[in-house]
Amino acid sequence: MSRTRLVALDVDGTLMSYDGVISADVRAAVADLVAAGVHVVVATGRSMHSAVDVALDLGLTRGWAVCSNGAVTARLDPDAPGGHTVAHAVTFDPAPALRAIALEIPDALFAVENLGVGFLVTREFPPGELTGAHRVVGFDELVARPATRVVVRNPAGTPEEFHELVQRVGLHEVSYAVGWSAWLDLTPGGVTKASALEEVRRELGVEPFETLAVGDGENDVEMLRWAACGVAMGHALEHVRLAADEVTGTIEDDGAVAVLRRVLA
Repeated sequence: MSRTRLVALDVDGTLMSYDGVISADVRAAVADLVAAGVHVVVATGRSMHSAVDVALDLGLTRGWAVCSNGAVTARLDPDAPGGHTVAHAVTFDPAPALRAIALEIPDALFAVENLGVGFLVTREFPPGELTGAHRVVGFDELVARPATRVVVRNPAGTPEEFHELVQRVGLHEVSYAVGWSAWLDLTPGGVTKASALEEVRRELGVEPFETLAVGDGENDVEMLRWAACGVAMGHALEHVRLAADEVTGTIEDDGAVAVLRRVLA
């Protein structure tokens, strides 16, 4: 890994614990990578307003952030308002998928990303689950606008039920990822963290063999396969670990730190 020039890092469960803490060791390793001239790119399912906050908190004031599972790419720029600009955004029509899901789960909660602000929601989500500002709107208004990211939440359900729902409904025109809870993320078809990172790689002039990625979720599978070295966190589900070239420690062990230190070595 001595030739790694681009490191893509998932946030939740990789850099950040599930109670929202980024350790001092992670912060130090990221700072040392940046000082060594390595391009560190936050690549997350989080929407842009939240992803940029995490990047800035890590001291990443210049460079790139892949947001909304690849649907939005932000350029970090300390001279821009808020420290960033939207470099690229891909939208899709959420109506067909959401209407199909609503028929199957009438009580589901729906949210559409309001880029740079927060979310439009059909009802308020459980506290702390969505970042940014929220505005409650009717279902028809929610599905009427092009979307970069859609969240479907069924507080009474399970991830397994969402997997079954996806198979039953189809969702062929969108990309999707099921979260640790009964949480479904929808993004434009063919758009993933990997597709956005490939654009960033080309923009930076980094060779494919100079890439590394670390992640733990279902939305990281394509990214782990994209990278020359894909590293799964130790607590990741089996199929996520199988998509990686290697497995490091868990989030409780700060498993990402060992990988980042090896890049520096």
